Amino acid sequence: MTDFRANSAAAAPSTFGADLHLELSGPGLRAGLTDALREAVRTGRLAPGTRLPSSRSLAADLGIARNTVADSYAELVAEGWLTAQQGSGTRVAERSVPRRAAPSAPRTRRAQPRPTYGLLPGAPDLAKFPRTQWLAAARRALTAAPHDAFGYGDARGRAELRAALADYLARARGVYAEPERIVVCSGFHHGLTLMAQVLRARRVRAVAVESYGLDIYRDLLSDAGLRIPPLHVDERGARTDDLARLNEAGAALLTPAHQYPTGVALSPARRTAAVDWARTTGGLILEDDYDGEFRYDRQPVGALQGLDPERVVYFGTASKSLAPGLRLAWMVLPEELVPEIAAAKGHIDYMSSALEQLTLAEFITSGAYDRHVRSMRLRYRRRRDQLVAALAQRAPGVRVTGLAAGLQAVVELPHGTERSVVQAAARQGLAVSGMAPFRHEVAGSGRRLPERDALVVNYAAPSDSAWAGALDALCRVLP
Repeated sequence: MTDFRANSAAAAPSTFGADLHLELSGPGLRAGLTDALREAVRTGRLAPGTRLPSSRSLAADLGIARNTVADSYAELVAEGWLTAQQGSGTRVAERSVPRRAAPSAPRTRRAQPRPTYGLLPGAPDLAKFPRTQWLAAARRALTAAPHDAFGYGDARGRAELRAALADYLARARGVYAEPERIVVCSGFHHGLTLMAQVLRARRVRAVAVESYGLDIYRDLLSDAGLRIPPLHVDERGARTDDLARLNEAGAALLTPAHQYPTGVALSPARRTAAVDWARTTGGLILEDDYDGEFRYDRQPVGALQGLDPERVVYFGTASKSLAPGLRLAWMVLPEELVPEIAAAKGHIDYMSSALEQLTLAEFITSGAYDRHVRSMRLRYRRRRDQLVAALAQRAPGVRVTGLAAGLQAVVELPHGTERSVVQAAARQGLAVSGMAPFRHEVAGSGRRLPERDALVVNYAAPSDSAWAGALDALCRVLP
């Protein structure tokens, strides 16, 4: 072990005055010296302004080559730890010392316990993600991938995935989908962000939204500078005939197959009214088909986009059918919008992972995606049937409304009880959402939503081991 020090500690900020005990053995002499000096400066053992020995004298003290010391000094000068000036030698750089954050006051509020059970809407059964099949598809996709698949590629997404999606969406959802019209994005949120940017560039001032829906998407549109007048929702879906009175709206965001979260379908007459409005005004329908594959009482209703591919933007996603963590979604666009969306995507987020795109393409074309959807459809149908049966037996004062579809059901409550039921559920260790957080009204509009007390219950998400307990906890808190 070698140490070096100045002759007088009193000379501190102008001459070298610190002990550095260095283990300088083996081939990494320069790296060891550099690391030791850096650590001494960082911890304050070498104060700002301290002059270091010359490279010649330090090399002699340490018994190493002068070039080793000179190279170490040069590296630390380049990094900003040291300064070197002709006639002044090498010194520790003057640096502002980071201020320590003041200790925070102790929290008096007790942390909320983590729920034992979760029935919050939004997620599928993540425990059933098809890991083995996905891994097999990833291996096949990686083996077959051309070298250029790992470059920047096309902002619209990998051609293999766009071709697979075009075929799947045409047969499963009735979407008019050419690969050239599809843009792959990182989730519906990403796709809507791109769409909002393009709408603003087109001088659209407002996007009509359903009076029940997710606030994160309303906030996204508002943050983009778009107004969001509400379209009221009843048992036949959004009142699309009201679009005619919204002169400012240049687009409408709808969930036609399964309104989120009320669970109703857009009626045929209102589907037609929406498309007629778009054709007449030059507006756009933004169709969020978030769980269109999951219908249990009949074949899924086809996508609205099939009625007019030039006036409807179709959004699909793997978040409900597979898992949100994949961050894979897609837009099927009117032909004129493709260049604008692709350009916006190039500016915001150029592309999703090429490997994940290739894997999903292989997963679809091999038939594994269809098999997985069929399996989950049966599973979720059983869960919904169990929910309905349990409520009919143990909580006859409530009723389940909405379609036999999707991942969640609406449980209607007696007037004025929603808040107390949600709070009682929390005390039982059950996380569940009421309908109130999804309401959207505009102050001063003169139209108010009718009071509606309900729970939005996600029967899909709990694991097999947790489902019985979650259902039992739910039944215990219902009036």
